[in-house]
Amino acid sequence: MFYHEFEHNLQKYNDPTEYDNLYANYQDDLHYIQDYIGTKKESIIELACGTGRIAIPLAAQGIPVFGVDLHEGMIQHAIEKASKRGVQIQFSLQDCTQLQLPITTNFIYMTGNSFQHFLTNESQNALLQSVKKHLQPGGEFLFDTRNAILNELSAIDEYKEQTITSNGEKRKTFHREEYNPVTQILTCRAVHQQGQQTFEDAILLRYTYPMEMTRLLQQNGFELKHLYGSWQRSEFHALSPSMVVHARLL
Repeated sequence: MFYHEFEHNLQKYNDPTEYDNLYANYQDDLHYIQDYIGTKKESIIELACGTGRIAIPLAAQGIPVFGVDLHEGMIQHAIEKASKRGVQIQFSLQDCTQLQLPITTNFIYMTGNSFQHFLTNESQNALLQSVKKHLQPGGEFLFDTRNAILNELSAIDEYKEQTITSNGEKRKTFHREEYNPVTQILTCRAVHQQGQQTFEDAILLRYTYPMEMTRLLQQNGFELKHLYGSWQRSEFHALSPSMVVHARLL
């Protein structure tokens, strides 16, 4: 149904090892989720689980985790990592707008700003309806998305950076980001130079505004429980880097 929105928007995830290299040490979202779950051992669902950065440590605590992602390479990498850790996770290759999982749960979460992959109103609605079908009454859906800071988005942003890959090679990257205020979509293009190789990738990211988010949740049968400006539960304001949305099914 909405797969066409994603099939050309997954280039950034074609190298799961490098993805892990970039984000392996980030744990703010994991700590929030661990604090929320506490000592409960009920089954939970992670959407856009990627390489299992969050699912694996939660499963290692004895929590039954169902992990869903659309990218086959990321899922396979997650399966291999979980196997090495000796933890059991039910990974599934699915479109989050059309979930078909064998459980319902009190808690579904999605981190890494994955909400920005849902580029249209229709796909955002389909995501929330899909989540709704897998939540028990009063269940909660937690996710994050980048906050639209207009003075940062108004101009085309071009910059360079240098990183070290997982095998120790230097990589130079030239970025170009351009925001369309009508579609609310940021187009991010990158040209990478690594040794004698040059390759490109791109990604499209949808921005959603706070009042728009509140209405979106309400129209799909949710209420906004908390809106934070970061995973540290900071108060949300106009210049917050993130919108951390903690919603409850009505």
